[in-house]
Amino acid sequence: MQTDNSKEMTDYYKHLSLFWTDIIHLMNSKPQSLTSIGPMRAFAANSKKISTELIEINQNLLEFNKVLSEYYRQLGDTWVDAQKKVNLKAPEIPNDIEQIEAFKRIWIDVFDNDFTELFDSEKFGENYGKLVSQELELTKHWNNIANVVLQSVNLPSKEEIDEAYKEIHSLKKRVAKLELELKKRERVKIA
Repeated sequence: MQTDNSKEMTDYYKHLSLFWTDIIHLMNSKPQSLTSIGPMRAFAANSKKISTELIEINQNLLEFNKVLSEYYRQLGDTWVDAQKKVNLKAPEIPNDIEQIEAFKRIWIDVFDNDFTELFDSEKFGENYGKLVSQELELTKHWNNIANVVLQSVNLPSKEEIDEAYKEIHSLKKRVAKLELELKKRERVKIA
């Protein structure tokens, strides 16, 4: 859950961005406004979508930062505990190569066991899943904003560009296959 301070901040930015969005829409409705021609008109018409996405991004960022902090807290706590175990098991000051090798083996064993235990834990897996989920949500919002901006300036969306690349790749493969067949037929005619 959000703290009162972060909720107040989110609400403040939500109201502020909606205020400016409404101002742009008001200006856009006037024929003499600067945004009455070109891509700025389309951008102003779509600015409400962008504001909505930015508000949702802000809320997702708050949650992402909480989950990320928990992720690093788990890693840090495991590191500290493992290092304490190493310090208890290891000799004070390694004097020769054998003691250094023994210290290295102890360090590797303890850290390997502790971090394997952490990564296998349900708590870590649950938090990591939330982290990935929040990253995907943020990516989705950024893609939506990019598509609105691209649409405003009459450019193709990312999905349309990806589709065109797939088609080009498919055509390149077909042409290569046809060229190979043509070369085979030419070799047969010569022989």
